[in-house]
Amino acid sequence: MNYQKLSDFNYKLPKELIAQYPSDKRDESKLLVLHRNTGKIEHKIFKDIINYFSEGDVLVLNKTKVIPARLQGKKKTGGKIELLLLNLEQNNTAKAIAKPLKNLKLNDKIFFKDDFCEIIDIVDGVLKIKFHEDLQVIINKYGKVPLPPYIKREATDIDTERYQTIFADKPGSVAAPTAGLHFTEDILNNFKNKKVGIAEAILHVSWGTFAPVRCDNIAEHKMTSEYFEIEDSTARKINLAKRKIAVGTTSVRVLETSSVNNTITSQKGFTDIFIYPGYKFKNTDMLITNFHLPETTLIMLVCAFAGRDLIFKAYEEAKSKNYRFASYGDAMLIL
Repeated sequence: MNYQKLSDFNYKLPKELIAQYPSDKRDESKLLVLHRNTGKIEHKIFKDIINYFSEGDVLVLNKTKVIPARLQGKKKTGGKIELLLLNLEQNNTAKAIAKPLKNLKLNDKIFFKDDFCEIIDIVDGVLKIKFHEDLQVIINKYGKVPLPPYIKREATDIDTERYQTIFADKPGSVAAPTAGLHFTEDILNNFKNKKVGIAEAILHVSWGTFAPVRCDNIAEHKMTSEYFEIEDSTARKINLAKRKIAVGTTSVRVLETSSVNNTITSQKGFTDIFIYPGYKFKNTDMLITNFHLPETTLIMLVCAFAGRDLIFKAYEEAKSKNYRFASYGDAMLIL
């Protein structure tokens, strides 16, 4: 069946299954293993994942780093304004959404103690703001972790550590590549000892990852462009892989964007690739991912990879066994 309607990707998710905090230990999350060829489902814990890989396989990680993109400021009148940076641009400018947006206008200044930014454009409720000091310095000084909208609490110190992968290296994301949150140094060392390769790419996750799909025909949906980068040495390593394992949907999008004649090529730029059922994968053999919310582009991607009916069967079983969903939730390995 060709699933193309938004309602095809809806399912009932009890709100208590949406994880509000990370697990006690990164690698002790539950792991559902889904075999595409047989439909078999296994239940493990994440540290067992090493048993499904062998010498010559290559894991593709996204080494983007989440920036503290949520800023609390004040207008000149003293009114409080919360900014969420959507993406960083050149010359200390950024796109942002503001709460409350009402009464903000061009050339207004938003103050952060001794620093400030100025609104230089407003389009469809999205601000373009210019900081009058170094942007990275400002956000590191005043910013907070931008937890997703379905985590119904304020960020705390635990999020500074846990809403970041241990291999995060290149600042630029406003949301974590969540499949990578389960990895520890021990797990990475176990892969290396087994001669499983580790390749690192970059895709800076924008707030568009949470943007709702508003088209009943999902093919009409337009993805937000996101910056990605894959170096020549990384491309060579992946091309030599026996099997290419994407760690997260962001890594899938890098692999598939970088494919030319079924070969990974060194590239940097922006991608708005939208992967949904009917897509023919070129360079992704296995996928490690979390459990995604209904009607999102993320669940559409995993349905494209494993089949919508099989994914929904696995999700129903996960719900029955109280798996935790979304960013701080449990993991799934699709073979």
